[in-house]
Amino acid sequence: MEHRTIGELMTRQVVSVELDTPFKDIAQILADNAVSAVPVLDSLGRPAGIVSEADLLRKAADQPDLSGRTPLPHLEAWERARAEGRTAGELMSAPAVCAHPEWTVVEAARLMEAQNVKRLPVVDETDVLLGIVSRSDLLRVFLRQDKAIQEEISREIIGRTARLGAAGVAADVVQGKVALHGSVDDPLLTPVLVRMCAGVDGVVSVSEDLKPAIVAGSAEGSAARS
Repeated sequence: MEHRTIGELMTRQVVSVELDTPFKDIAQILADNAVSAVPVLDSLGRPAGIVSEADLLRKAADQPDLSGRTPLPHLEAWERARAEGRTAGELMSAPAVCAHPEWTVVEAARLMEAQNVKRLPVVDETDVLLGIVSRSDLLRVFLRQDKAIQEEISREIIGRTARLGAAGVAADVVQGKVALHGSVDDPLLTPVLVRMCAGVDGVVSVSEDLKPAIVAGSAEGSAARS
């Protein structure tokens, strides 16, 4: 099976800032480009961190509220240091959590979930920035047409496992939901087929109604005994 890679999904024209970019310039760059965060690059073009609207908003939240309607938020020492930051290098979340262009959607999604981040700078083997991938970029695989999913399952999964006993299996795909039906020579093949189908780009869920195949010789023998 051919999975779409992060290199195919990422945005290549990346808006970025440098470590010494001032606070107000960062705010202007975010507004001008309609983005909520940008990578912060070192002198070699490598992501040192990410600075986001949330990082900038921390400074606003730390300002005194003369009306007295809202309490001053409690900030840890490191949060207060960043709230007092004046440049991207002082404000950013670091280190940058990065992906590589050959990664699959699954790999990138798992890293985002584990690190609780919304985007990943994509770097080459020397850690130089190539692009950026966001949650919405990863979700684009679910825009894949049902016909393309069905054709890949028929060709790459059912076709290649036919000699193992999946020749009697067919797949229907509606709204990314795969329904396997037919028969298999070996019931142990059923969970394998389900797992493989679940790994196809664009698949939302997999259900199966696969029954053991009836061997001709066994059917004749049963008929004779009856």
